[in-house]
Amino acid sequence: MSTPEQGVTQDAGRSTGPPVGFWAQAAADPGRAVLVAPDGEEWTAGRLHAAANRLVHGLRAAGLERGDAFAVVLPNGAEFLAAYLAATQAGFYLVPVNHHLVGPEIAWIVADSGAKVLLAHERFGAAAAAAADEARLPVRRRYAVGDVPGFRPYAELVAGQPESAPAERTLGWVMNYTSGTTGRPRGIRRPLPGRPPEESPLGGFLGIFGIKPFDGNIHLVCSPLYHTAVLQFAGASLHLGHRLVLMDKWTPEDMLRLIDRHACTHTHMVPTQFHRLLALPQETRGAYDVSSMRHAIHGAAPCPDHVKRAMIEWWGECVEEYYAASEGGGAFATAREWLKKPGTVGRAWPISELAVLDDGGHRLPPGELGTVYMKMSTGGFSYHKDASKTMKNRVGDFFTVGDLGLLDEDGYLFLRDRKIDMIISGGVNIYPAEIESVLLSHPAVADAAVFGVPHDDWGEEVKAVVEPAEGHTPDEALAADVLRHCDRLLARYKRPRSVDFTASMPRDPNGKLYKRRLREPYWQGRERAV
Repeated sequence: MSTPEQGVTQDAGRSTGPPVGFWAQAAADPGRAVLVAPDGEEWTAGRLHAAANRLVHGLRAAGLERGDAFAVVLPNGAEFLAAYLAATQAGFYLVPVNHHLVGPEIAWIVADSGAKVLLAHERFGAAAAAAADEARLPVRRRYAVGDVPGFRPYAELVAGQPESAPAERTLGWVMNYTSGTTGRPRGIRRPLPGRPPEESPLGGFLGIFGIKPFDGNIHLVCSPLYHTAVLQFAGASLHLGHRLVLMDKWTPEDMLRLIDRHACTHTHMVPTQFHRLLALPQETRGAYDVSSMRHAIHGAAPCPDHVKRAMIEWWGECVEEYYAASEGGGAFATAREWLKKPGTVGRAWPISELAVLDDGGHRLPPGELGTVYMKMSTGGFSYHKDASKTMKNRVGDFFTVGDLGLLDEDGYLFLRDRKIDMIISGGVNIYPAEIESVLLSHPAVADAAVFGVPHDDWGEEVKAVVEPAEGHTPDEALAADVLRHCDRLLARYKRPRSVDFTASMPRDPNGKLYKRRLREPYWQGRERAV
């Protein structure tokens, strides 16, 4: 039986349409529009192809060889995609850096990855310059889009370089760094296969979600490309002949406007975006046509049931869910499957296997809670320069990212929480995601986080931090009303004992909540049990 990647590639090969694979498509039809930049500028396949080729030649001239890494601190734009296409046809490792990080955090990634070149945008110039200095990166290896003191212009890197395809083309990878919510981020490094990029299953994994090559598909990139899944979806869409529409700074109404204007057919989202879309006035939501959307695929964080149901009611059965991690994946659930089994994140991908294990590494029967493990048939990975973490998170060929969950008798996976986020109060395990879902159902709550804080008798008690919705005052009256809301919907042991307010929840644009930043002040001078 073929994998989804193989199946998509083979099906496309039998068709009479354009070839699968960006480079072949660009050669066959260089005038085809493949990209709409955030400022509305359209890029053709030929122009993007030439930009990627010039970058390969420029990086090689700067001293990069197969297996070397280069890092980018860039916003969503053509330069980011050119870097992706350059790395994956020249045998380089592309290291995307979260542009919300500060100088020392970026410096850690640049130094740890061994990046030989840093490409940065002037919007993030101060942090990039501080990082380059701390990492002791030579000036000749620093390049900037725009003006960054101490950096050479990006134009110098590609100036005079040919637009022709580079020699000795070989597949490279993206080397993403984990979020670092529990310590220093670690790079996820996969061995280079040493084969031409055309021999890889270009974009085939989108077949898991029923997304086909060409077929009039237009992919909306509505989150930063430095995120693993966002870049993977965008790159795969390029290779399958889909046009990309890029957003730089996400707002809910702008997203609706772009879906309507460009008839976007698929996108990758996170539940926070759902919540903010649903908060729009009904007249605003009704002003845009979203009927072109075939696959609104979400992941990266738990989605409250009431939010998921509301999105399905509005957008229809295009609202689909997956479970995966930067290390691999995963599970997938269509809207119909989710409605039959509310709360599930789906069944295993054809290229993946799921298992729920106890603390001794033994498989648990259906319905029993344990740690979720995954195994991929497409190859392994290691944490860069961290063999102990690589081995610690594995049982045989299976790996885990620390999520707790259970499999039902039909193989559907239900997640409970991250093990690190589980609250133990009076010996009872409490899962914050369930409580956060209840908090988000309160009309005055725009965002919420739940975690354990010290308690002398119970070990931990449940604390809620709430970002008030617009028009609501964060005062004692609102806190009391939120607690009464929880009293009606949660068992006593799950209810928050107190509510604090924050003006803005510490999330990155992908919806990733930096819960440790909220939790740590409460634990200063105390040792957490978990």
